[in-house]
Amino acid sequence: MPVQAFAETVEQRIARLEPHYIVRHPENADAKAPVVIMLHGCGGPRPFIEDMADAAAAAGATAIVVDSFAPRRISRMQAFATVCTGARLQGRERAGDLYATIAWARRQPWADASRISVIGWSHGGWTIMDSLALRTGEEMRRVTGLEDLQGEPLEGLAATMIVYPYTGVGTYTGHRDWRIAPRSTAIIAQRDYIVGSTRSALERQRARGAPMEILLFENATHAFEDAQAEDPRVRYSPAATARERELLREMIEAL
Repeated sequence: MPVQAFAETVEQRIARLEPHYIVRHPENADAKAPVVIMLHGCGGPRPFIEDMADAAAAAGATAIVVDSFAPRRISRMQAFATVCTGARLQGRERAGDLYATIAWARRQPWADASRISVIGWSHGGWTIMDSLALRTGEEMRRVTGLEDLQGEPLEGLAATMIVYPYTGVGTYTGHRDWRIAPRSTAIIAQRDYIVGSTRSALERQRARGAPMEILLFENATHAFEDAQAEDPRVRYSPAATARERELLREMIEAL
């Protein structure tokens, strides 16, 4: 049973997160735009995610990059030692950041609250899937730490993109039905030696009813978008990055 997260209200979580949001608006800023929320991996925010935010804005959406570490004062080295090992801030707890960000986005004058989507990389993908699998009510409040959470916090979520997600021990992937069924795309990197094989868990999730397209990126590694990666298991791939950007554009256009 997961340990209860630090308790706070949704507004308190928003107040901690909001100073660290990076928001990119499309050129037509006078009209309500679809929203793409972006969740980084266990190593923290990386420059390529801001590039993806720019790509989302170019496709007509407002992008919100969420930094889950700065409000918690988690450094990159601390993240490798604790978050990447699963000792701290597991996906189901971090789901509270997604719930709070959606609540914040819904009330922005520039947001179309009926067209919200989210893309998550690695730990961010885990976060998305666990956020869909948590039970409403007591479990959701206890696990996320959002003590006043009510109703369906993912209301308006129309699509997700889940990129080389962690689906192993400690995740709900493939073991629980999703509460809601947003249109989803999952990207598997063929040469991912960090999260390992994820296809079987994703296939189980799809068999449980999740409307998920599973795409294999041949010869791609984990974090293939990261040209500044320090990990020797990571190789930057311009071609795979361009393909991912195209999928993001297609997701936005279908909202």
